[in-house]
Amino acid sequence: MVARNQHLVLITWGSSKKFSIVPFFVSLPFAVFFVAAVYMGREFVTLNMIPEKVDLTFSGDSSFECNLFSGKWVFDNKSYPLYKEKECKFMSDQLACNKFGREDLSYQQWRWQPQDCDLPRFNATRLMERLRNKRMVFVGDSLNRGQWVSMVCLLESSIHDPRMKYLSYINGSNLIAFKARGYNASIEFYWAPLLVESNSDDPVNHRLPERIVKSQSIEKHGRVWTDADILVFNSYLWWRQPHIKVLWGSFEDKNGIYKEVEMLRSYELALKTWSDWLEIHVNRTKTSLFFISMSPTHERANEWGASNDQNCYSETDMITKEGYTGSGTDPKMMRIVENTIDELKTRGLKVEIINITQLSDYRKDGHPSIYRKQWDTLSDEQLSNPSSYSDCIHWCLPGVPDVWNELLYAYIFQ
Repeated sequence: MVARNQHLVLITWGSSKKFSIVPFFVSLPFAVFFVAAVYMGREFVTLNMIPEKVDLTFSGDSSFECNLFSGKWVFDNKSYPLYKEKECKFMSDQLACNKFGREDLSYQQWRWQPQDCDLPRFNATRLMERLRNKRMVFVGDSLNRGQWVSMVCLLESSIHDPRMKYLSYINGSNLIAFKARGYNASIEFYWAPLLVESNSDDPVNHRLPERIVKSQSIEKHGRVWTDADILVFNSYLWWRQPHIKVLWGSFEDKNGIYKEVEMLRSYELALKTWSDWLEIHVNRTKTSLFFISMSPTHERANEWGASNDQNCYSETDMITKEGYTGSGTDPKMMRIVENTIDELKTRGLKVEIINITQLSDYRKDGHPSIYRKQWDTLSDEQLSNPSSYSDCIHWCLPGVPDVWNELLYAYIFQ
């Protein structure tokens, strides 16, 4: 066990443009998306995929002089957490671990320290000023939605001016909005569904065992992104099953053509549609584009030396093995993202990759585990085995996603 007052060096890898991770295809429960800011995630689907090892070099294109993604986690119970769980009006019951019984709060008190430079401290007032009369939109799955909640909590909990008024609501069927008004200005933060249209777009009735996408249909979602000043994308875990049905036609049309497509191919089709939309619709002089790399899961405790039948349940310390990479990410999917973004660059459109994958891989202590709202009644069998219903995918807040937003903040102000 690492002493809390020590600096713990965890990651030293790659240049400022690359990182390597060990891949995976593994049994993975994961949450879908589309729910209100205080009504998050009800769905878990178990996937069985074949483990294999593939090396991945995932490159970005950053103008930073140092590598913000290589460094160490430092225990800091004076400056962190950056906000208090109970004081954030927009906290989700899926992510409020202390509210649902977690007593060890050390997961809230780790600060990310890059190896060769300092990570700028998140300044809510400065960010609000930068985004005066602007729109920032998070687009993606439930991990991206968690980052949206983190951003809203960082802002709402850090500004104490009575002139500021906050509003959060669901707009239409699939858009969650947070607006702050004051100083004769307004700032809008949105979370929207991922990339292309699917049968899971509804924020309530989306718990569907069979996932269907219209890989060439993006207008319904894309109209929310139009004219945004900052777009923050992610899209990984929702896709992770061996095959996904692709629809040519309308969901309302019984004569639509369906075809089961291998997951990587359907993902590639969706990203192609996404990149084509960006090339045509994004204002290059106005909109900044970001893509958050894959959020790791911690489903296999044997990977960090624990029992084979355990996962993140009861974990209160991070992984300390230098160079650790788990099997909770898929490098082939990330390679598709990288290739898509590199191809966009040749068309004159720059998308920054915020590389949160390996630095988050050390944080097996940061997941909700059993400490979240249970949407369904647990069986006696589940209650006797807490690991069976532990959430090792999402992240407690305050926690790891706050660091993702600190990295995003640094890029916005670079």
